[in-house]
Amino acid sequence: MKAEAENYTRLTCEVETTLKVIGGRWKVLIIRELMTGVKRFGQIQRALPGITQKMLTQQLREMEEDGIIHREVYPQIPPKVEYSLTPLGETLQPILYAMHEWAVQHFGRNNDHQY
Repeated sequence: MKAEAENYTRLTCEVETTLKVIGGRWKVLIIRELMTGVKRFGQIQRALPGITQKMLTQQLREMEEDGIIHREVYPQIPPKVEYSLTPLGETLQPILYAMHEWAVQHFGRNNDHQY
């Protein structure tokens, strides 16, 4: 029983770490947008109705600090900034696909579940 408790504690800790990196309403959606390729700020904002400029800026900064996305600034006027997934960020793709499949299986259109 002690070994099971230790494994659960360790798993919970790692799950919490993952949730810190991708948790919240917007981060997973930002990652989803960047999975299709490099995007500029405005492209990301238009793809996420309801996100404010301030919130998108904050989320992008946090994800950059966590090493999930790369921010490329081009020295031109007006400045051009592009965002892309880092190799670490790309490793989150299977997690997002698994989350998608879980939702399809358990909360699909023909299911009675509501959330």
